[in-house]
Amino acid sequence: MNRIRKGDQVLVIAGKNKGQKGEVTRVAGESVFVQNINLIKRHTKPNPQANQPGGIVEREAAIHISNVMLFNTATGKGERVGYKTLDDGRKVRVFRPSGEVIDA
Repeated sequence: MNRIRKGDQVLVIAGKNKGQKGEVTRVAGESVFVQNINLIKRHTKPNPQANQPGGIVEREAAIHISNVMLFNTATGKGERVGYKTLDDGRKVRVFRPSGEVIDA
């Protein structure tokens, strides 16, 4: 079970985008892609077979998972994540400081 999943709100805690918040669009191993954060310009060649024009395309680059922290909307801060097993046997993520369950 990953601490950070697709669709989570995260806070960037290190790097040039430190302090910015966004939604995780993709998780790839130890990297995450956050919407409108860590944007890079990619120079692409046109590909007529895929009907793709060439030019400069701006897209998100990967951020290492250790450089983002799950954002708690209740407190308005980034918080660490732990795990807890519920009475019905489900394993859920919880915020460490408050013990609030993330996965309902």
